[in-house]
Amino acid sequence: MVCPRCIRVVREDLEALGIPVREVVLGEAVFSQPLSPEQMEAVGRVLRKSGFEVLNTREEQLVEQVRHLVIQHVWDREKKPSQQNFSDYLSGQTQTSYPALSRLFSLLAGITIEQYIIQTKIERVKELLIYDQKTLSEIAWDMEYSSSQHLSRQFKKVTGMTPTEFKDIHASRQHVHGDQHYT
Repeated sequence: MVCPRCIRVVREDLEALGIPVREVVLGEAVFSQPLSPEQMEAVGRVLRKSGFEVLNTREEQLVEQVRHLVIQHVWDREKKPSQQNFSDYLSGQTQTSYPALSRLFSLLAGITIEQYIIQTKIERVKELLIYDQKTLSEIAWDMEYSSSQHLSRQFKKVTGMTPTEFKDIHASRQHVHGDQHYT
């Protein structure tokens, strides 16, 4: 859950099941009493229907916390102190050593934290390219790439096309389909 609307949906879904909920906050629901296995199964079913996933173990929660921190960092550049190494930031926020965090993330997510960061950055770059408000050099700087060439190489490696090709394809689709946006 990463937004107030998500919190509301989760609360409504749980209340519709008749399960007393003490609190719903970003990424967590606190119940007034322990749930039976049948109730937990019902919670899982109803939340999956709304596009959410139940994270039962501390390890699953930790991986989700890392995902959230990466997304937050990529989309809101002000959260992490600029002089702080990102691995140190993740360790501090999760209270877990980076090597342990890295192993756990790779095991449960199927990719490394570094690969996840790159994928998340490229998704953000796509959006910035679509809205065409910044140059590639400005985007590279904002996304903490050493140069626009480095960004372009990584973009091509992930998407199979250059940023310019991506923009051109999107522009031609937008021209054909009106104001619809594709990513």
